[in-house]
Amino acid sequence: MNEKTDHKVVLSIEHLYKSFGENKVLNDFNLVLNSGENVVVLGKSGSGKSVLIKCIIGLLKPDSGSIKVFDEEITVLSNSGLDKIRERVGFLFQGNALYDSMTVKENLEFPLRRHWIKMSKEKTNELVNQALEDVGLAQTLNMMPAELSGGMRKRIAMARTLILKPEIILYDEPTTGLDPITGKEIVQLMVDIKNKYNTASLIISHDMNCVKLAGDKVAVLIDGKCYAFGNYETLSKTTDVQLKRYFE
Repeated sequence: MNEKTDHKVVLSIEHLYKSFGENKVLNDFNLVLNSGENVVVLGKSGSGKSVLIKCIIGLLKPDSGSIKVFDEEITVLSNSGLDKIRERVGFLFQGNALYDSMTVKENLEFPLRRHWIKMSKEKTNELVNQALEDVGLAQTLNMMPAELSGGMRKRIAMARTLILKPEIILYDEPTTGLDPITGKEIVQLMVDIKNKYNTASLIISHDMNCVKLAGDKVAVLIDGKCYAFGNYETLSKTTDVQLKRYFE
């Protein structure tokens, strides 16, 4: 079998609990993400989507439960162990998190320096140029973030995420703050990246256009649980009262 079509589990979340005081944000949450698959986590504001993604990358420690990334249990890893996992997991911040004082090129080189990845200047330039070509912005190499539109900054943030050739990409509300046309372009770019590199992606979103176009599967987060899981077409035909409000 062709390796790119051989799906394997790259992220497994089982019986995840996370509370803040009396507020049970994640309450027995379960999810599986396979290689080459986009899963969108859909939920209203304050439902726990951001808490979930922070637990996955080790920024928050769950109260109990299991999070396995590439079969490694995240909840028990040391900081150095987490860093090794993070080299294989890309994260696209909601606000892009570009460094205003750095050029586009310097922003893209930053993850290589942060992870102490040693390579020749030629190889570094090759990775930077490839990442910019992937997002259609090769001409921005020496520009500053302030010179870019909102959509362009989002694309540069995606290019920086791609620089380490991640096997999983975590997207935190990737279309927030963008106009509808630019939002659709970003969603299409997410799909193109998955198809080109066979990445697995977990996408946190409440943008139904993003959910419909980018998600192979949709996980609906209600009351701290994965209340429903399936493809958009099936879920959108639901008669369940709690689900219908998301797909109307």
